[in-house]
Amino acid sequence: MQRLLSIAIVAAVIAALAWVYVSRRPETTSGSTGHPAAAAPGGAALSSRAVPVVTVPVEETPMAVEIEALGTARANEAVEVTSKAGNIVTAVRFQEGQQVARGEVLIELDGAQARADLAAARAALKESQSTWTRSQDLFARQALSESQLEQIEATLRANEARVAAAESRVADTVIRAPFGGTVGLRRVSVGSLVNPGSVITTLDDISVMKLDFDVPESFISVLEPGLEVEATSIAYPGRTFRGMVDSIDSRVDPVSRSVTVRARMPNDERLLKPGMFLAVRLSREPSPALVVPESAVVPERGSVFVFVVAEGTAERREVMIGRRQPGRVELLRGVSAGERVVVEGSQKIRDGSSVSESGPAPAPAAASG
Repeated sequence: MQRLLSIAIVAAVIAALAWVYVSRRPETTSGSTGHPAAAAPGGAALSSRAVPVVTVPVEETPMAVEIEALGTARANEAVEVTSKAGNIVTAVRFQEGQQVARGEVLIELDGAQARADLAAARAALKESQSTWTRSQDLFARQALSESQLEQIEATLRANEARVAAAESRVADTVIRAPFGGTVGLRRVSVGSLVNPGSVITTLDDISVMKLDFDVPESFISVLEPGLEVEATSIAYPGRTFRGMVDSIDSRVDPVSRSVTVRARMPNDERLLKPGMFLAVRLSREPSPALVVPESAVVPERGSVFVFVVAEGTAERREVMIGRRQPGRVELLRGVSAGERVVVEGSQKIRDGSSVSESGPAPAPAAASG
């Protein structure tokens, strides 16, 4: 019984395979002798497999450089004013937000001990100088050996060094502005004990502001010092700040594929503050570019492609995008002027697909009178 069941199953499988084979055979013309129908003249069978697409030529045309980015304002010079010495604050010589000149005194520390050490060092130096003068006379009369003279000279030089060190410690009790600028909030008061490295206040030169912003690497070729920059801030609606590109970083960020550009802009009214967020716009005169409609670009996994059609076959090419304008983009590599790219139907084809191309539909005519 089991053997008969196995034979029946095998027969059913063979019958199913035969039915699939017969159903997939090409259809024959009615009344034919069993041969497939001949292909239609003019290659109709081939064209039925071609995917219809719309193509346009790559145009070489002048295109303006317009870059938009977000940047951060930075002071022209900025430091945290710190103390070199550890001591008690005896005087505060500035007001918060005050404009100070280079070298202006900001803080005074207790310098009594430092001044006393300096006085002692100067007294020792004076004695050494007198001894050195007498020793030279004795050495000339051969009343002093050369080694004794050298020892006296070494003592003189050591005392000179002690005076210089004592003068430096006295100078460290007076904290001065390293450059002209605006002081920030005060961190100490009279009577405070400060340690070496303690922050006293901040000092920023904001008469001119640095503006750092990142630009895609595709724009490196059009960047150069001297280009005009416009910036706006939500803090000042309707106000535009203008400056010039000052420098371009020597390295491209390997992750973001962008380069940092630094511009400088006057800040005579002191409206811009360090750390402010600004919208940046940079532009320059038009230059020749290979331009295609934005719809021709196919992004995929961090890369960008277009389909180029030649002799009825689509070729997938990786490209690099440069400048952008509404509805169209510049291609920096991957195509040549005059080549035709797919703008409609790219989602239905792949590299090597057969296509039948047509031009874009004409724009609708304006209604008459």
